[in-house]
This record gives sequence, structure tokens and C-alpha cells, in this order.
Amino acid sequence: MFKLLTENWALKLLSLVFALILWFFVMGERKLERSYAVPLEMKNVPKAMIVANDVPSEVAVRISGPRTLLMNLHAEDLRIVIDLQDLPPGLTSFKRLEERLNIPAPLKVTRLSPSYVDVKMDRITVKRVPVKAILRGRPAEGFWVEKVISVPESVVVEGAEGELAALQQVQTTPLNIVGATRDLNESVPLSYRGKFSWLKKPENVEIKVTLGHRPEGL
Repeated sequence: MFKLLTENWALKLLSLVFALILWFFVMGERKLERSYAVPLEMKNVPKAMIVANDVPSEVAVRISGPRTLLMNLHAEDLRIVIDLQDLPPGLTSFKRLEERLNIPAPLKVTRLSPSYVDVKMDRITVKRVPVKAILRGRPAEGFWVEKVISVPESVVVEGAEGELAALQQVQTTPLNIVGATRDLNESVPLSYRGKFSWLKKPENVEIKVTLGHRPEGL
């Protein structure tokens, strides 16, 4: 029995090596499918322009292909880049995002979500709008609010032209006047949360509240 096992051992060993190579080759060529969260990047935003809509930061991608290639494809090596150079104001649709993926030819994209993205470009502009002071509560009995002014009376907001067109005022965070018996002079932050616009300085304003008072017995 031992003699049979050791006969032509070199040839048998060589056959075993070839069998293992063939097995690894077959396993390596077996097709698989994997999912990736691919970053979506935008470059070359035109000067004095802004992206004025929500664009996803990632695209869900499924890729199929030979197992050996997929196992060597790392998520950190993948990205989809959209070039915005010379893009005019308005909405532009970018389709066939899979063509922007740099992957080896044998690999194929089987699904993208989203399959396209819309990019809205808008001009950056500035607008000066009045400040509206917001008061919380009421002064003490016998007192009333006679006058409210803010310093400065208006502020400058910068951002997407379309968003600023609808902006009429910027409010302050509420100033508490509950039970007040004297004039108030407080620095309060502005409350502005523009989606595609932002406050230029100052971020705080001074609110002056003048109270009227009716003396007791009158």
C-alpha cells in the first residue's frame, strides 16, 4: 500500500499542484456582487455661484464581477466626481453616474441609488433686511412696552439670490421681559438659519426696550 502511494510521487505532487491552481482560478473567477457607499464630490464651482439645492453626499452602488477583482476593490478608492465648471444658473441633471466610476473593465455596475442628481446653480448676492426684535412675556403690572429699537436696525445677508428674494426680515432670539419694571438694553443673538444663505456680521444686535409706567393712584 505504501509502495503504491509513493510510486511516481513527483507526478502525483505535480498533479495536486495543478489541481490547486485550477481550484483557485475557478474560485477567483466566480462572479460576486457587492455594495458600496460611494462619495459624491462636486468640483470647480463657478465663481460667485452656489449650489442652491440638496445634493446627496453619497451614492449607493452595487458592483458585480470576478471575485478576485471585487475583493481588491476598496470603498475608499471609489468616488463619483461632478465637474461644475462653466455651469449656468438654473437646474442641471447629471445622468449615467456609473460612467464616472473608475473601476476595472470586467466589473459592472448593476444598481445606483440615486441613478442621477440634479444640481441647481444660483448667483451669490447680498441683501440688507430689517431686524425684528422678538420679546417674550410681559412687563410687571402697570408697565407696558412703549418702544423697541434694535442697533443696528438692519443687517446684511449673503447667499443664493433665489433664497434672498423671499427674505423680508431677520428676527432676534427672544428677549425675556417678564416682570420688567425698567427700561432694558440687552445684546441678543440674531436667529437666522438660511439654507443656502448666511448672515454677515454682526451676529448680535443691541435691543433697547422703553417701558411706559402708570403711577399708582392714577
